[in-house]
Amino acid sequence: MLHRAIRRRKNPPLRRSDITVTKEKDVHRAVKAAALGNAMEWFDFGIYSYLAVTIGKVFFPGGSSTIQVLSSFATFAVAFLVRPLGGMFFGPLGDRIGRKKVLSFTMIMMATSTLAIGLIPGYHSIGYVAPALLILFRMLQGFSTGGEYGGASTFIAEYAPDKRRGFFGSFLEFGTLIGYTAAAGLVTILTLTLSDDAMGSWGWRIPFLAAAPIGLVGLYLRLKLDETPAFQKLEEETGAQERTTLPFWQVFRTQWRAMVLCMALVAAYNITDYMLLSYMPTYLSSTLHYSETNALVSIIIVMLVLMAAITFVGRLSDSIGRKPLLLAGSIGFFVLAVPSFLLIKQGGIFPVFAGLLLLGMCLLPYVAVMSASLPALFPTDVRYGSLSIAFNISVSLFGGTTPLVVESLVSGTGDDLMPAYYTMIAAIVGIIASAVMKETARQPLEGSPPAVATKEEAIALVESQSQQTQRTT
Repeated sequence: MLHRAIRRRKNPPLRRSDITVTKEKDVHRAVKAAALGNAMEWFDFGIYSYLAVTIGKVFFPGGSSTIQVLSSFATFAVAFLVRPLGGMFFGPLGDRIGRKKVLSFTMIMMATSTLAIGLIPGYHSIGYVAPALLILFRMLQGFSTGGEYGGASTFIAEYAPDKRRGFFGSFLEFGTLIGYTAAAGLVTILTLTLSDDAMGSWGWRIPFLAAAPIGLVGLYLRLKLDETPAFQKLEEETGAQERTTLPFWQVFRTQWRAMVLCMALVAAYNITDYMLLSYMPTYLSSTLHYSETNALVSIIIVMLVLMAAITFVGRLSDSIGRKPLLLAGSIGFFVLAVPSFLLIKQGGIFPVFAGLLLLGMCLLPYVAVMSASLPALFPTDVRYGSLSIAFNISVSLFGGTTPLVVESLVSGTGDDLMPAYYTMIAAIVGIIASAVMKETARQPLEGSPPAVATKEEAIALVESQSQQTQRTT
């Protein structure tokens, strides 16, 4: 009896008022706003990577074409070096003042810095000031992005019902793919319709200038949202005045195990993601001398295939769990990386597309379930901060540096299969991390009450727990 009393005190009976019932229209609005904002963020990052060769010529005209591409990718990587700082600033702030306010501010900062890049004069106009300004605004992009993914994935995870978190979470990466696809499509159209001189003179600016209206639409949608139910519940229980922003070392001290696991999962995911979606067009055109237009079109088709399948895989993860899918993607990369790149090296439309599609199918489980898996690693009161810090440290070290590291390895060794070997290393990390993580599908988020889609489901959940308690007694 004493044992049962202690257990009931630690795990009090679930009441109907403890359960969050999320209206489907509210979830849809939240998912739409978060996904569109994420699409805008990655549209901005995508256009830079797809215009890497042109940007290298505009801002780094001295040296060989290889030096220009490396300089452009080095500037690309700069944004990732400051992302942890953005995560350390925006993440804990989002745990204190709310997810909505921080996500709205990151949207403004990203749109402004991207627009500014499109307005910078080239090297021939203002000399070394041009690359300096480019680096400055890339750093601002990276700083704002440091608060984006952790906040957006937290936002969707805290709105979604527990049994459908994988499905709704997959729309965040659906937005990422929309951003990349829109960037690649716009760059392809410009490349086909403009001459090389026009592209280098003013054509490259158009995608950056387009960020301003897209950012305004995303900001409007985010400002119309309510705060997440989980954060509102936390405010009711603790009070807004009692919460303070924890410094990084305190967050890491309490959440270091989950953060290390998060960094390992993110490393495996982002190396493979940036390898395929960011670096591959440059690898095909610069290293294999494949048509730049054909390379972009192939990547676009692969991303369209991923977009068509991603929500189905997200729904599947709600049924069979996140771990099996993450393990499948990691093992697929380890086994198929070399065959995929051997196909790509053959040249020709069909071998190149087949190799890219194989890599895309391995990436699909990652993009489909990662945004539902990562927020579930952390409790509600420090979720935004812990996830943003861990995510961005890992992306900074491994994701954003992938194009630069791989291009350097290919240039230094002359081995065109270096990207495949790098992918296999990432796959090993993914296998280990996926094997040790706990399954979180269909479970409430740590520190949050259960979330369901209907009142009837909430009543059934209370009744089932009551019956289970009676059987135990």
